[in-house]
Amino acid sequence: MTDSKYFTTTKKGEIFELKAELNSDKKEKKKEAVKKVIASMTVGKDVSALFPDVVNCMQTDNLELKKLVYLYLMNYAKSQPDMAIMAVNTFVKDCEDPNPLIRALAVRTMGCIRVDKITEYLCEPLRKCLKDEDPYVRKTAAVCVAKLHDINAQLVEDQGFLDTLKDLISDSNPMVVANAVAALSEIAESHPSSNLLDLNPQSINKLLTALNECTEWGQIFILDCLANYMPKDDREAQSICERVTPRLSHANSAVVLSAVKVLMKFMEMLSKDLDYYGTLLKKLAPPLVTLLSAEPELQYVALRNINLIVQKRPEILKHEMKVFFVKYNDPIYVKLEKLDIMIRLASQANIAQVLAELKEYATEVDVDFVRKAVRAIGRCAIKVEQSAERCVSTLLDLIQTKVNYVVQEAIVVIKDIFRKYPNKYESVIATLCENLDSLDEPEARAAMIWIVGEYAERIDNADELLESFLEGFHDESTQVQLQLLTAIVKLFLKKPTETQELVQQVLSLATQDSDNPDLRDRGYIYWRLLSTDPVAAKEVVLAEKPLISEETDLIEPTLLDELICYIGTLASVYHKPPSAFVEGSRGVVHKSLPPRTGSSESAESPEAAPSAGQAAEQPAVIPAQGDLLGDLLNLDLGPPVSGPPLAASSVQMGAVDLLGGGLDSLLRSDVGGSPAMGGGGGFAAPGPAVPAGMGAPLGSGLGDLFDLTGGVGTLSGSYVAPKSVWLPAMKAKGLEISGTFSRQVGSISMDLVLTNKALQVMSDFAIQFNRNSFGLAPAAPLQVHAPLAPNQSVEISLPLNTVGSVMKMDPLNNLQVAVKNNIDVFYFSTLYPLHILFVEDGKMERQMFLATWKDIPNENEAQFQLKDCSLSADAVSSKLQGSNIFTIAKRNVEGQDMLYQSLKLTNGIWVLAELRIQPSNPTLTLSLKCRAPEVSQHVFQAYDTILKN
Repeated sequence: MTDSKYFTTTKKGEIFELKAELNSDKKEKKKEAVKKVIASMTVGKDVSALFPDVVNCMQTDNLELKKLVYLYLMNYAKSQPDMAIMAVNTFVKDCEDPNPLIRALAVRTMGCIRVDKITEYLCEPLRKCLKDEDPYVRKTAAVCVAKLHDINAQLVEDQGFLDTLKDLISDSNPMVVANAVAALSEIAESHPSSNLLDLNPQSINKLLTALNECTEWGQIFILDCLANYMPKDDREAQSICERVTPRLSHANSAVVLSAVKVLMKFMEMLSKDLDYYGTLLKKLAPPLVTLLSAEPELQYVALRNINLIVQKRPEILKHEMKVFFVKYNDPIYVKLEKLDIMIRLASQANIAQVLAELKEYATEVDVDFVRKAVRAIGRCAIKVEQSAERCVSTLLDLIQTKVNYVVQEAIVVIKDIFRKYPNKYESVIATLCENLDSLDEPEARAAMIWIVGEYAERIDNADELLESFLEGFHDESTQVQLQLLTAIVKLFLKKPTETQELVQQVLSLATQDSDNPDLRDRGYIYWRLLSTDPVAAKEVVLAEKPLISEETDLIEPTLLDELICYIGTLASVYHKPPSAFVEGSRGVVHKSLPPRTGSSESAESPEAAPSAGQAAEQPAVIPAQGDLLGDLLNLDLGPPVSGPPLAASSVQMGAVDLLGGGLDSLLRSDVGGSPAMGGGGGFAAPGPAVPAGMGAPLGSGLGDLFDLTGGVGTLSGSYVAPKSVWLPAMKAKGLEISGTFSRQVGSISMDLVLTNKALQVMSDFAIQFNRNSFGLAPAAPLQVHAPLAPNQSVEISLPLNTVGSVMKMDPLNNLQVAVKNNIDVFYFSTLYPLHILFVEDGKMERQMFLATWKDIPNENEAQFQLKDCSLSADAVSSKLQGSNIFTIAKRNVEGQDMLYQSLKLTNGIWVLAELRIQPSNPTLTLSLKCRAPEVSQHVFQAYDTILKN
């Protein structure tokens, strides 16, 4: 009879009957009763009341009964921790049972009972099992250490289990080695800084020996561990590759991908001139091709990984184009992936074959697939120049089919072909214009508008075509509106006499009738350009465009290198680094490929560069707040600021000269009424060009247009709290640290005083922050230039940035710091005031403020009372502005002043505030609204601190 009978009973009074049966003297009856209990537990009934009775059944020699009781224990130990202690004695006894299966079962269950109270009792039995003579028990105990570490890391370290695990790597049994590696990798993942897997050539040799005899999952653990090893030279890398290569013919696809990962990583260290390098490339292709004969889900995972491999080393699969041709019964997700890889492998040698395939795909029934196939034809044209002509004629044939979505995709890719090969294929424009009326997708409409604007001089009725789009301007998507604006300005610059009305119309639609800030800004820039200097406008708008590159969707090289290190994991399927989708306390380590041997790259590789001060040396791609543009906007363009003069170094004045004659030349024309105004072919800028929300009349150049004077905080810096002691000398062997945080001109710093109260000299200082809510991290190393003698103090200002790792802390503004010197490492935590994170561009525009206030749900609103604050509304406003809390509007309602304010945190979170001030009442009422309501309490504390100091 099957066990299904246990699941059919739903009698009342069942618990009482089970209790009696569990205490029966007959072994068979006991076993039946425990099975019934487990069945009830499985379907979700609460049978925790039977805990003592079930635990009594542990004292048995019957392995099946023991397993059932242990299963029950694992489930209920967490909810009944006091009862679970009763089972400890049996564990201890079972760990010494002559039967290795029972010893292993006991140690496995011990690891699964996640109860703090019990863990210390389990250390002795675990220690014995780690040294057991039976390998099955040892391998189970190895995994148990990782589980115990998850519950109580400190205990595992104190008991020396980690060293025992390291010894197991040299075990004679390959399965024990694999489990020890798996356990150490798991522990190392949650403690990225600890060097647990201290791999050296000897231990690598042991792992490679165990690799041949492990189970498949054991092989994966060992291969993943090998992938984290850095060989000392190319000879060692080659010898590891030679010993890993046989794994490529394994039946399990996960083993194959793990082996591919190791080989891809170590190939970086091999010289391309080596014969072995060529042999390895040849060996990598067949296993990858074999993966494509599996079921569709596995094919998809394989294809996502192959996509990365092809981007890194296309030569591996360059002769295997045929396996990526789409089969009629492939699911859509496999088809789209194959298509992507076909384009990546397209070259002059195989382009004819590829184009024939793609043309076939474009007549399929699956719309998504057809679209992608048409795009692929365009991408081939851009990638392989010799094929461009054939691609264009193929696209024209497809346009003649008049299938709506095919036509739209074709127009989008022809736009890119024009960008790549200017003045070559413009003869097809007439055909494109015939299909104008059928376009209804934003991307296709935008592409067509771009073509009409770019080649307006070749199209007789360009103005009529663009005017037809303009009729429904407000119904178009942003992408189309922006293209239309630019296209009409281009048309005006090419045919100024016929299109003046048209350009006036589009500029007023874009600036006065639109809520979109991007569109409005672009409209104003064009308006200003046309009204002040049409010649400059022509140079800017009709400038030579750079040719587009062949592959626009390649993964950025450093990310690609990181993803290659994660082949065979979820990261390689998502094409995102683990830090982008793994949440929680696990530290995600950024991996990178080893530097190439013998190449000049190694000198510049991240490994070779010293980690200290790295941030300072890396070229910034986008200027941060605080350099170039950042500094330009930090210069208050209003009247001079009263306050202490700035040190010359704090604002890079050199940046201003990027504009030629400095700011004067930028603002040389008083846009309100200079003679330059009329120079635009009778084209004058309108009076009320700036929306009411911007608050200033038009009349002082760019300053007003972007409202720089009001939007950028004063340079005097925000409120700085007095220093307090963070680490008393008692706790740090004589080192006392006191400090505070400050923000000035957009940069945050931690101002420290280090005092040596010990009897010996202190040196070699370094500092590190734990992950925190806002990613605060040191922007430079802690520099104490001379050793710190006894009774001596030194003041240091440590610059901080907010690009560190993020983890939500409790409280939110908690910062855990480690400081090292020649004596020891010391830890302390401190709370930073939130106002150091208020950025300088936190002034929201009025309309935006209103819309956002309405948009944030009411349950996110928090009210606070600011007591003992007898300042006037103006004093409050200017005091808060010093700390980057900006007043957007002020109203007087029934005798009380209402201030509406906004601020923005470094991570982009906006906080909106309403501050109510009654003239005779020293208590102010503060209402805060924010999409992340947990910030509100800390913003209130910042208000309180700033206003009372």
